Amino acid sequence: MARVFRSVGRSAATGHADTPAPEAFLRSMSADRDRRLADDLAAHRRYRHEPLTVAVTGASGLVGTALTALLTTGGHQVVRLVRRAAETPGERTWQPEEPAADLLAGVDAVVHLAGAPLAGRFDDGHRRAVRDSRIEPTRALADLAARTPGGPKVFVSASAVGYYGPGRADEVVTEESERGPGFLADVVAGWEAATEPASTAGLRVVRVRTGLVLSPRGGLLRLHYPLFAAGLGGPLGTGRQWMPWIGIDDLADVYLRALTGSVLSGPVNAVSPEPVRNAEYARTLGSVLKRPTLPELPSSGPRLLLGEDGARELALAAQRVEPRRLAEAGHEFRHPRLADALGHLFGTATEPVG
Repeated sequence: MARVFRSVGRSAATGHADTPAPEAFLRSMSADRDRRLADDLAAHRRYRHEPLTVAVTGASGLVGTALTALLTTGGHQVVRLVRRAAETPGERTWQPEEPAADLLAGVDAVVHLAGAPLAGRFDDGHRRAVRDSRIEPTRALADLAARTPGGPKVFVSASAVGYYGPGRADEVVTEESERGPGFLADVVAGWEAATEPASTAGLRVVRVRTGLVLSPRGGLLRLHYPLFAAGLGGPLGTGRQWMPWIGIDDLADVYLRALTGSVLSGPVNAVSPEPVRNAEYARTLGSVLKRPTLPELPSSGPRLLLGEDGARELALAAQRVEPRRLAEAGHEFRHPRLADALGHLFGTATEPVG
């Protein structure tokens, strides 16, 4: 039996593990847990608010899992909107095409995250799934939020930096920039427009235009880790394309602030204030994993997997996105630098002094 104890600010966390794993490993794991808990508590101090009841679609996904954990840590009540039969008191069955009239009764705010994954070969079936899982379900949920008596006052919807199009090169784009061309830009524009019923009814609506989310549990890093861990990773093509990234914990903080603050509304770029080019991303990930990287990977790989359009709009997209509205609101990022964010995610970050 190994016992690990470490205080966190004014609180304390104690862990017990019955395992043959070395105690040094357990202490490292405990220290990582404590850092995350301390960061979560600091976020709740920054965005202090009376407890809310928050309905969340997509709660079991990558972003939903992180956000619901953060919300419950701060004393907020989460109502998970699920598409199967509800199994616990914290769940309600949600029919995306025709939600029940009382679905949002007693709810203070809605976070709408559900949608088919963007990654995939851009054939007709994939395009249809991406579009149909976003636009009409969002419109139906926003309309319900607008007409629920005593219902939500805040409607926060996922969106994407795909709004700006894939080929912005070195141009700095902000929330004020024009919409770009392409399938994803068209989908995002329709997705955001679908929130209008809530906005028209006077709800504060926030559209979180998310960049590339970094988490070992899914998304880009889950795909890249095996390749880079084997020393076979590297930049795609020239590696000059800008990558608008954000760590999963920082993204959860953006949603928390959107829910609890009154400043944010409309489109909000959820990206790190320090974007990197693809080549720098590859070098940094290799360095954090202590693995060599290749000088260049052929762009033919993504084209084979995603098709020409999918590769252009996802893997090879160049978007230098700035989180201007978050900056104007004085938003604090936990890990604005890529090396620190990756070190935190992979548990290799060193403990701050003091």
